[in-house]
Amino acid sequence: MVAKFIYLIGSLRNPKVPEIAAKLREAGHEVFDDWFAAGPEADDHWQRYEQARGHSFAQALAGHAGQHVYRYDRSHLDRMGVGVLVLPAGKSGHLELGYMIGQGKPGYILLDGEPERFDVMYNFATGVFTNLSDLLKVIGGSIDADVRLQVQDGGVLSPVRGHRSLDGGRAEVSELWGRFE
Repeated sequence: MVAKFIYLIGSLRNPKVPEIAAKLREAGHEVFDDWFAAGPEADDHWQRYEQARGHSFAQALAGHAGQHVYRYDRSHLDRMGVGVLVLPAGKSGHLELGYMIGQGKPGYILLDGEPERFDVMYNFATGVFTNLSDLLKVIGGSIDADVRLQVQDGGVLSPVRGHRSLDGGRAEVSELWGRFE
């Protein structure tokens, strides 16, 4: 197995992030999750500080603290080869995963169970999983940026090779819908 360089994406408030990072490391991967050290209230403290200074959200983003954290995270998003979004997570996490996928890197979503509300746009992800062991089966071997998921009898998700997101040009919409009928 070749070790993967994984940017673990998630919420500062999700206590499962360090546990998942540890398991990915145990599987032999380099994992970047250092952003988690800021703590669960880092964004709240930054917001209160900037608002107390009379700054709008746009001004806070353009400020030294906002730019420093952004550049720090982006430098690691750029250097890592794979993104794994651990849910629940917010807007930033989804933007980070989209950024990595937009660079042509594999991007996986690890749900915290069957979703309450389905979202068809998760088809942009390389793969969607409801448990870490299934994700490890896919990334433990070779990473294939063309892994898609197929619902089999009984609702089990399994990887299907050879398909990109709809805008990747490999599969027509009718071909993809046929897989879920």
